[in-house]
Amino acid sequence: MQNVQTVDPHLARQLVLDELFDLMLYRKFREISAPELHPTLDELIKVEGGHLAFWQNLFGIEISELNPARRLKLQLIVLICRLFGAPAIDLILEAIEIHGIRKYLTLWNENKDNSIGKAVRGVLEDEFKHEDVIVSRLKERIINPDRIRNVFLGLNDGMVEILGAVSGFFASFGQNSLVLLAGLTTAVAGALSMAAGTYVATSSENEVRRTDEEKSRFLGEGAGGEDKPEPALRSAAIVGISYFVGSAFPLLPVLFGAHTALWSIVSAGTMILLVSAVLGFLSGMNIGRRALTNVIIIAVAAGVTYLIGMMVRNLLGVQI
Repeated sequence: MQNVQTVDPHLARQLVLDELFDLMLYRKFREISAPELHPTLDELIKVEGGHLAFWQNLFGIEISELNPARRLKLQLIVLICRLFGAPAIDLILEAIEIHGIRKYLTLWNENKDNSIGKAVRGVLEDEFKHEDVIVSRLKERIINPDRIRNVFLGLNDGMVEILGAVSGFFASFGQNSLVLLAGLTTAVAGALSMAAGTYVATSSENEVRRTDEEKSRFLGEGAGGEDKPEPALRSAAIVGISYFVGSAFPLLPVLFGAHTALWSIVSAGTMILLVSAVLGFLSGMNIGRRALTNVIIIAVAAGVTYLIGMMVRNLLGVQI
């Protein structure tokens, strides 16, 4: 059986730093939040303080200061929450919860049969039974995280798809005005298509949910889940508008006179990486992996569509 003293020192330090970061973040949130959030944040501070003390005692190490990267991350998150207020705090608390659960589940799966696994199990039970309830209380009060994710996913799709279109149009048409017209037309059509698809999908999901709830009530089992379904029309509008806004980033350089796809790639690529970071944080996915995935998608989309545009122009004899 593995002894806690033989655990990787780097892993031990990361676990303690992660808990210290969460504790300091909750304290900062309490300083900048409205009084009605204080009781909930006080509960989170108490839970996180217990986790920090637990890991420090288990590994026999004591850390009272964050490393530079975590300090910068803390300052950035606090700045965002100062700008956007309680909704940003709610969303970030949920993201932290997701990250924590995924991290500890992975750690537990890798150490089921040793003392680290037993220790992680206790922390996970605390996460599931206590912190989940607290953060859910905040979530239900103000914000719908799925709505926020839909915004970023719409932005991401709009940027990637229109960037590919702009690249192909430049290869085929070559003229700035034609690329702008074709790109704008494609963006409008894509936004309407995404909105229509979202409306149909959300309507179907809501209908299935209502049927399940009615069946549960008939059988005397209660109404099932407590989450209220998102109205289909609202979901469609959010996705469609987000898609169109995202499509603006590869089109803006063309609007300002760019004659190649390079500036569209720079503009959209920068925003796609930023959106990837936000989506990775909100979903608990590894941010580096998501960014790499989108870089590959950007390269494939721009490259393939550019080649298709060249084929249309050279092989089929289209000259505009």
